[in-house]
Amino acid sequence: MGAYIVRRLALVIPTLIGIMIINFAIIQAAPGGPVEQMIAKLQGLQTGAGAQIGGSQSSDSGSGSVSASPASNSVSDNKYQGSRGLPPDLILHIEKMYGFDQPAHKRFFIMLKNYAFFDFGNSFYRDRSVIDLIKEKLPVSISIGLWSTLIMYFISIPLGIRKAVKHGSHFDLYTSAVIIIGSSIPGFLFAIMLVIVFAGGNYLDWFPLRGLTSDNWEQLSSFQKMTDYLWHICLPITAIVIGSFATLTMLTKNSFLDEINKQYVITARAKGLTDQQVLYRHVFRNAMLIIVAGLPAAFVSIFFGSSLLIEYIFSLDGLGLLGFESAINRDYPVVFATLYIFTLMGLTLKLVGDVMYVIIDPRIDFDSKQF
Repeated sequence: MGAYIVRRLALVIPTLIGIMIINFAIIQAAPGGPVEQMIAKLQGLQTGAGAQIGGSQSSDSGSGSVSASPASNSVSDNKYQGSRGLPPDLILHIEKMYGFDQPAHKRFFIMLKNYAFFDFGNSFYRDRSVIDLIKEKLPVSISIGLWSTLIMYFISIPLGIRKAVKHGSHFDLYTSAVIIIGSSIPGFLFAIMLVIVFAGGNYLDWFPLRGLTSDNWEQLSSFQKMTDYLWHICLPITAIVIGSFATLTMLTKNSFLDEINKQYVITARAKGLTDQQVLYRHVFRNAMLIIVAGLPAAFVSIFFGSSLLIEYIFSLDGLGLLGFESAINRDYPVVFATLYIFTLMGLTLKLVGDVMYVIIDPRIDFDSKQF
């Protein structure tokens, strides 16, 4: 297993580079980068142009480090949409301010060099370092992703096993109706419904609607801090779990049903083993492999994809919302930094999933596999 882990860790670097190359190339072709946006403001197409340019030019020396960040537009000919009538020196100044004065390939290699040391540069529009922004938003996303994944698995796996054991019974039929409802309604619609019913909408005002903690967090005792935290995350976590548990429950049920009908289960029962012994000594280990395989993808999906709209609805300022707003604003240092972190996290969790394979079923030997 040790040799396999070393090989997988060695594959992380080329995988990261490949993903960054693909996304860098896509962004290169996307119009409306920071230079174009600044030109549009100069041309009076957006309000507040004078204040924005004044602040940007005055902070040129402070934001010079963003030249290490990825850029998305060719600057070789200094020709941008809407730039007609502006002095060429001003265009060059804007390019240098955002780090667009270097060729695309050079910007990419500078980005990789800095990312190797987790140096993500500065945000184009927030006047802060990207790493500080990520540190500020990370606790929110970790809270949502971790609790949602744990609760979803603790509900879905026992429920799926129970449905497999009671296949065709009234319990199976009734729970299937609940699962159909859960799978047919997106999580963000459940979130809106919870806000309307329980968070001061049209009915009850039991739960807060903003943030992970109350304003008087620092004055609370340890127990009060814990209850306040759980009080704030109750509705967001409920919305994500309700919208996501259906798929995992049915996957668990089908996996256990497939194993229960195999010959070795019939043989174990013929030897006198009870149903509980057969289920948890033999079936559980084999059926859980496919479920463990989906854990990394499920966590990353909840961590970023599912939490985006939930963060927006409940005013939770996490990484999902940060990445979305940065993509809209073409804040490329933040976009690429969040992409880098999520990719690295996904690769790490995939390796953890492989290790759990061996823990669940020691018969699996990754060291014998050649890559």
